[in-house]
Amino acid sequence: MAVIQLKEVAKIYTEKNGEEIRAVDGVDLVVDKGDIFGIVGYSGAGKSTLVRLLNGLESPTKGSVMVNGERITDMNRSELRIFRKKIGMIFQHFNLLWSRTVMENIELPLEISGVKKAERRKRAQELLELVGLVGRGDHYPSQLSGGQKQRVGIARALANDPEILLCDEATSALDPQTTDEVLDLLLEINQRLGLTIVLITHEMHVIRKVCNKVAVMEQGKIVEEGKTLDIFRHPHQEITKRFVQREVLSEEDKEVLFQELIDENPHGVILSLHFSGDNANEPIISRVVRQFKVDVNIIHGSVQQAKEGAFGNLFVMILGEPAEIKKATAYIKTEGVDSEVIYGG
Repeated sequence: MAVIQLKEVAKIYTEKNGEEIRAVDGVDLVVDKGDIFGIVGYSGAGKSTLVRLLNGLESPTKGSVMVNGERITDMNRSELRIFRKKIGMIFQHFNLLWSRTVMENIELPLEISGVKKAERRKRAQELLELVGLVGRGDHYPSQLSGGQKQRVGIARALANDPEILLCDEATSALDPQTTDEVLDLLLEINQRLGLTIVLITHEMHVIRKVCNKVAVMEQGKIVEEGKTLDIFRHPHQEITKRFVQREVLSEEDKEVLFQELIDENPHGVILSLHFSGDNANEPIISRVVRQFKVDVNIIHGSVQQAKEGAFGNLFVMILGEPAEIKKATAYIKTEGVDSEVIYGG
């Protein structure tokens, strides 16, 4: 069931000199109920503008933005205020009020909504427990770590019991370990509450860890979209390949490494192997060495776990007689592993 639908959406800003800036340019997008939908792109790609279109902070220049079957552009100010209560927002730099305690920060949206103090306090206490901050309610933001501040931000975003949670670079200001902890929390919230999450980021690690679907943005457009595993296994656009390769090895480093190996072993063959699903955990390399008269040198790669399954990329050099190398490479394909000869052969 679609929760968010964008059809041919554009957001165009006009500069003083008359030049048009197309921050969002002809975007079609569908986010289903319960998705953790990632939108990834480099700075200036249009990600944050897209988020502001989803919560009604910006109006599209063209196109239609539908959330839960309602067209945002048809709403008046009063209707927009009610609508936004069902959309929680998490920010990169937390946006906490430093003069308020943790409890008071979480209660703020409820206070604005006119909820009575006792009810506000009860709801805030429940959310403190949900985000793992029991005992921190009387602390001030200055007494918290970055990860704890973001947990407060998450709790505050959940105060009005939203149906959609928007995360705009929510982990960019955090270290890797804290990032993983916050992502685990978002995954838990998604599963426990059935909350739909739209996650804006420039980090492919974030997408891999929690998102079941992803859209890649460049210059205001969505250039590639699909299930996260499919995008990681078979990226088509150059920008998507760059994002995925940042998780593995840079192209420049790869070229240097491969050339050195070929210079040392001119009769060898370098293969790129793409594992997915069941074969990602199979000992295929060891079987090749046992069955054929070849040596296999693992150059680089890894098998990683995404939200919906395992995938991996492995670069290997096979050494031996040409006939045996040919048999070994053929066998690898029969095992359901996508392979490509990079050098040699």
